Amino acid sequence: MLRIFIKPELCAGCKNCQVTCLAEHSPSRSVWLVNLSDQGSRPRNFVELNNEGQPVPLSCRHCDEPECVNSCMSGALYKDPATGIVAHNPEQCAGCWMCVMSCPFGMIFPDARENKVSVKCDFCAGRDKPRCVEACLTGAITLIEVPSSNIDGKYPNLARGE
Repeated sequence: MLRIFIKPELCAGCKNCQVTCLAEHSPSRSVWLVNLSDQGSRPRNFVELNNEGQPVPLSCRHCDEPECVNSCMSGALYKDPATGIVAHNPEQCAGCWMCVMSCPFGMIFPDARENKVSVKCDFCAGRDKPRCVEACLTGAITLIEVPSSNIDGKYPNLARGE
């Protein structure tokens, strides 16, 4: 099972991850053709400054026990047991924003174009590696292999060293 792993101390603040995320979720999928002035486009990851003024990449953590999934009344959000990815089915989304309010990391938001469904990192579905990982030249955003869920269905917590 792969997870995005962030090393904030390596982030240069170039925002390549944001631009490639925008491109991946645009009709052309090209960084050369993405319209950066389109208010309807929004990356699903961000680089923000921390309290010391250092850039920090932010991305969906695909949490072990995702609050967004627990709060989703329509069942549009679910944790894929095979990949560990928190996936979203926009066709099933009711646009109630419970997931937006419940995500402790602020990584789910209303679709900027139509404001009817929520959007979040989809791990660049259909690709071998998310584009933010490919675009990170400093290694601040990488992929790591983590063990699959345990028999009880819980996923290992990397922060606790499991």
